[in-house]
Amino acid sequence: MAKRKLNETDEPSVVTEPQTQKKTKKSSTEKKEKKEKKSKSQSVKPQEEKPEATQQQEQQQTEEEQELEQQLKDEQKQQDEKDEKKQSEKDDADLTFSDLGLDPRLVQAVAKQSFEKPTLVQRKAIPLALAGQDVLCKAKTGSGKTAAYVLPVLSGILKRKATDPTPFTSALILVPTRELADQVHKAIDAFSAFCTKDIQSAKLTDNVSDAVLRSLLANAPDVIVSTPARAWHNIESGALSVAKLQYLVLDEADLVLSYGYDEDMENIARSLPKGGVQTTMMSATLVSDELDTLKGFFCRNPTMLDLKEEFSNEDEKLTQFYVKCGEDDKWLISYLIFKLQLIKGPCLVFVADIDRAYRLKLFFEQFSIRSCVLNSELPINTRIKIIEEFNRGIYDIIIASDERSEVFLEDEKTEEKKEEQGEKKEGEEKKSGKGKKKKGRRDQEYGVSRGIDFKNVAAVINFDMPTSSSSYIHRIGRTARAGRAGIALSMVVPHDLFGKHKATSIKQCEKDEKVLAKVMRQQAKLNRKLEPYNFNKDQMEAFRYRMNDALRAVTKVAIREARTRELRQELLRSETLKRYFEENPHELSHLRHDGELGTKMRQQAHLKHVPDYLLPQDGKNALTETQIGFVPFKKQGDDKKTRGKKGAKGGKGGHGKYKKGPGGRKNVLKTFRVRK
Repeated sequence: MAKRKLNETDEPSVVTEPQTQKKTKKSSTEKKEKKEKKSKSQSVKPQEEKPEATQQQEQQQTEEEQELEQQLKDEQKQQDEKDEKKQSEKDDADLTFSDLGLDPRLVQAVAKQSFEKPTLVQRKAIPLALAGQDVLCKAKTGSGKTAAYVLPVLSGILKRKATDPTPFTSALILVPTRELADQVHKAIDAFSAFCTKDIQSAKLTDNVSDAVLRSLLANAPDVIVSTPARAWHNIESGALSVAKLQYLVLDEADLVLSYGYDEDMENIARSLPKGGVQTTMMSATLVSDELDTLKGFFCRNPTMLDLKEEFSNEDEKLTQFYVKCGEDDKWLISYLIFKLQLIKGPCLVFVADIDRAYRLKLFFEQFSIRSCVLNSELPINTRIKIIEEFNRGIYDIIIASDERSEVFLEDEKTEEKKEEQGEKKEGEEKKSGKGKKKKGRRDQEYGVSRGIDFKNVAAVINFDMPTSSSSYIHRIGRTARAGRAGIALSMVVPHDLFGKHKATSIKQCEKDEKVLAKVMRQQAKLNRKLEPYNFNKDQMEAFRYRMNDALRAVTKVAIREARTRELRQELLRSETLKRYFEENPHELSHLRHDGELGTKMRQQAHLKHVPDYLLPQDGKNALTETQIGFVPFKKQGDDKKTRGKKGAKGGKGGHGKYKKGPGGRKNVLKTFRVRK
């Protein structure tokens, strides 16, 4: 019984233990599941209970954080790019012309021209051109664009002639004006000074006959410099062969189109060999439409170089001013500037037309201010000589007529056609022909405001505002070149003062304020400013009567006479005396172009000097004795002793023939007495 009881007691113990374990496991798992459900419900409930505003705030916060991260990444990337750019610029700044891969003879010629290091345009454009790529370069005036395209062209010709010496025309350089053609041709001669046997160049812009040009082109010069019209004329006549042309250069590319060479450029493009001509285009401004047309004519896949931002530090050396004044005040301000020497150094004065240029020159002559006139009527030899002598410092003032308008060219052409039709009708109605004006023959390939390398110009004065902002850029680009400082002063006629002074008013001044607004917007994009320059009107008024006297003397008859006289003189000098001056080049320096032309004009001697009473006190006391010293005409302190007049009346210490003695007045020459 005891065993049975033990077994009975054992059985429940064995049976009951697993049941309690199962119960504890179930309870623990149930508790875990309840906790998980609670945690899930707690985690779900607040999301469900959150309003939409808090959700939007959280989304905005996450978006802002992502944007901040992206901005930081972009800033870091830009900083890395800037550092790389600065490092590359430093490396490029240390480059020399020999490092660019040019021919050693060209490097020697460059060193002779005293060019120490290549400019930014030359560092960027020359390697691309030597690699055979088409280059479209937009860079600041005076940045060395001529050398940037001449040197790789000459280097390529020398490389080709080392293996293939057969003569043919390899390069054609097209420029818009004759003055620029002469400048480029001289640059080619200078850079090829040590390889003259291998490189021959020719210029087609001289006033010579077709027979002379044929003989010049018969030798197949390596490089041709020409305007598009002259180049196409010789290609069409067969004198110039471009069948093996390798290089084509367009200098001042946008001006080539604005000068109306569209048809000539199309004809030249059709005559070039297909696929084998490397094209280089240089300009300071390239409008998108003009760029597209030029690309369509010549380029394959050009590399665009826009280097305007690189020159922002140099642009600070150019100071720009503008003056809002009436038409008559223009003449007064210009008189004060040059007569009182408010601006010192060589100056370029731009006016609207040829008559305006001669009026200003004759106006200056009244005050004995010497100046030269540069316009399209003068022979090409005279124009080139004036520019050369101005660069040598012989002349201080050039009055240039900027007759080309880039904006209103088409309007001008239509107006000219209408005028021609009107003149024909008038000629049919009036057979007598009275009242007709004979227009002088003008050179259509003339241009001064663009491309010409005027050296050491201290100031550019826009006596008449240009008709476009791009023309303004190229006018002021004549100064502050090659790192030098310069001033640009523009005279603007307000709309309410236009037409008040009818004797000197011109129609172009009506839009001065609109042009000034465009110019200021364009200069603001380049981080430049035009500052107003205010003259003291009270001090200016004292000189007004002298200005009016001078303007009254400059009549239309005097302008016409001066214009024809100078044209007659310059034609005589350039044609009849050409051979004499070739044989006697030293005599050419005696010919000056700033002589007086106003022989038919009333001369007023009192205007040639500025009396002291007209000058303001500050201006009079500006030069003191401490600055320049005092140089007396006679000894100081001896005024009382030497009051007697020297000369005829024989004052004390005088050397006259009369001597005052005790017997009165005697003539020493009529006596034989000798003073012991």
